[in-house]
Amino acid sequence: MIERHEVEIFLTLAEELHFGRTAKRLHLSPSAVSQTVGKLERRIGTPLFHRTSRHVKLSEIGAQLYQDLLPAWSQAQAAMARAIRAGQGGEHALDILFISIGGGHLLTTAADEFRRRSPHCQVRIREAQLADVMQRLRADTADAAFMPYPVTDPDIVAGPVLITEPRLLAVAATHRLAGRPDISLEELADEQLLRMPTSMPESVRLDRNPVYTPAGRRIPQGEVSETFLELMMLAAAGKGVVIVSAHTALFHVRPDLAYVPIRDAGPLQWGLVWRADRDTALLQSFGEVCSVIASDDPLAR
Repeated sequence: MIERHEVEIFLTLAEELHFGRTAKRLHLSPSAVSQTVGKLERRIGTPLFHRTSRHVKLSEIGAQLYQDLLPAWSQAQAAMARAIRAGQGGEHALDILFISIGGGHLLTTAADEFRRRSPHCQVRIREAQLADVMQRLRADTADAAFMPYPVTDPDIVAGPVLITEPRLLAVAATHRLAGRPDISLEELADEQLLRMPTSMPESVRLDRNPVYTPAGRRIPQGEVSETFLELMMLAAAGKGVVIVSAHTALFHVRPDLAYVPIRDAGPLQWGLVWRADRDTALLQSFGEVCSVIASDDPLAR
């Protein structure tokens, strides 16, 4: 018999192929992840992962176990989420994720207005990390997420754009670009551009982490981070630069960071997304309220 925590650890490691990232994502220590996987392998009688000092990859049996377990695990997660929602008001409850402080600000205001209009409906605003927001949405443990656009995945509905704002470059306070009135996209060819996790939609990653400048010069690709705070920490430490929204400069004022406008870059956009098979009237109504709130919100201009 395989235990629930063993399934979660195994599936997460199979996706991340990195003990440290798996531990961080599950709020465990790397040793706990390693011990659990080791016990599982001893019980099965064969390695599930091939490990070296540099790489972790699934064995043939591990890959088959991943394919066999994933559908059942996703169904169990979805069933539990539906049961929780039913116990807290059934279809009259919404769980909305956010990954930025600006998004949380807008959603909280929209939730208050939505509850005023529909007092029978609960709206819970919950923080998610860059690395797990899409997984939580697809596992049906949340109804919608406030996301950077564009989101073009076919199984996801993208609502109207709620926030449009200038694109800035976050750099260390001691960086050569700090203090400049603005920069051009061409100058990114001389920097290490910090990257979003691969679990984010490819369309979002290409927008936030361009590979080439407009003139075709290659932009060096820096470290991949699992959370927004990791991106900011690495930028502050001089490990690279990161493209951010204008609201970041308002909510993340730090003495070790500077924000420089990118004069020839288009704006960044944000909106509410949800699963296509969960396209309910309730979600659409909440999206309409978000649009009304955003039209009056200074962050959305």
